[in-house]
Amino acid sequence: MALIKSETVTAKNKAGGKGEIYITHLLTQKEMVGQCGMFAKVVVPPGSSLGVHSHNGNTETYHILQGKALYTDNNENYEVKPGDTTFCADGDSHGIENIGDEDLIFIALIISSPK
Repeated sequence: MALIKSETVTAKNKAGGKGEIYITHLLTQKEMVGQCGMFAKVVVPPGSSLGVHSHNGNTETYHILQGKALYTDNNENYEVKPGDTTFCADGDSHGIENIGDEDLIFIALIISSPK
């Protein structure tokens, strides 16, 4: 068993979003062996957001653990809650905003598209 030392980074106005978000990288690039761009726990405080951004050459999945959010998927908006999973395909765009009173917490996974 290898114990991974997680690193948390603070991102302000990420992808044009509002406020700060906190990203805890659960695996490093070494563990992801070029197959993933990111595997992380993301915390978005109330009123903060991760702005709408495109994925080119990869996909991204969010699995909501806590909180309530407005998820934007290619200009369509959906309310998401714990237990929901979203998927942004290669070439599509998405973003997420915390619309609740508690921290929004989700797992984010970016997978490289086949070449």
